[in-house]
Amino acid sequence: MTTGRGTEDRAAERTARRVGGIEVRPVAGHIGAEITGVDLAEGLDDDAVAVVRQAVLRWKVVFFRGQRLDHAGHVALARRFGEPVVLGRRGSVSPPDFPEVETTADRLELGGRFGMEHDEWLQRRRHTLLRGWHCDHGARVDPPAATVLRAETVPPYGGDTTWSNLAAAYAGLSAPVRAFVDGLRAEHRLGVGYQPRPGDDSYLRHLLDHQVASVHPLVRVHPETGERVLFVNGYYVEQIVGVSRPESAALLEMLLEQAVRPEYTVRFRWEPGSVAFWDNRATIHLAPSDNAHLDFPRVMHRVMLTGDVPVGVDGTPSQPLVGTRPGHW
Repeated sequence: MTTGRGTEDRAAERTARRVGGIEVRPVAGHIGAEITGVDLAEGLDDDAVAVVRQAVLRWKVVFFRGQRLDHAGHVALARRFGEPVVLGRRGSVSPPDFPEVETTADRLELGGRFGMEHDEWLQRRRHTLLRGWHCDHGARVDPPAATVLRAETVPPYGGDTTWSNLAAAYAGLSAPVRAFVDGLRAEHRLGVGYQPRPGDDSYLRHLLDHQVASVHPLVRVHPETGERVLFVNGYYVEQIVGVSRPESAALLEMLLEQAVRPEYTVRFRWEPGSVAFWDNRATIHLAPSDNAHLDFPRVMHRVMLTGDVPVGVDGTPSQPLVGTRPGHW
């Protein structure tokens, strides 16, 4: 009987699951589900919140299409799942009356603010194939628990976002490698790998003046599911602690390639009104780089939920190095 019930559960996960009019339909083998039957602008009752929360924990990122959220509705939705982050610094495009909402178009200002065209700024930050993969604010000692991203304006083609399931990536390692990485820790730092400009580089000075760094377990234990998560990304990880730099570079290359293997990923085609809600503790994602030359606008709005301090397999929590304290943004 126990074996049969397990088989039924696995079969149900492979197909759409409908609960109270809400349908959760997986879209890839390890990550991603589309949720229909809800109007996020009307608000979610407790039963709907429970369904969505469970779907996020199981599938790591969930997608809603055709939603009519404004900034107030976006913040209200996020509050049903946690406490929204209030960022201390945002760009001029973000709505002044909603400090929880960050508009991704703000990033277009950053290069110009430091004397660079946006393309050059991106090239100096993203000069390796894996450099763009990241979790949100991973250099903090308490990275956000989740992110809710809403599309306002998207290009007619291009501009997709890709996510990877770090719990599946960890499980996919061989047993000896899992046992090895369980005990390692890594330094995560803002501005890792940035290539300075010759001469005066005001962006480098900005990075140094606003430095954020923490030591995180290389494998964190998810606080809700208990899963072990391969806590690596190309954007923030500086070095594995306690090994030489050449050893660290080789290990990180192997682990990053494992983390973003295609079978652990899902890619989402945005439409106006689309919403993605992901577990920032168990995923990394890759923002698009195929649309800049198309000259189409892409305006997205982000609300993040406050997170906890990661804990490793041995129960040791992350440690802040500089520029970050739990709960202080």
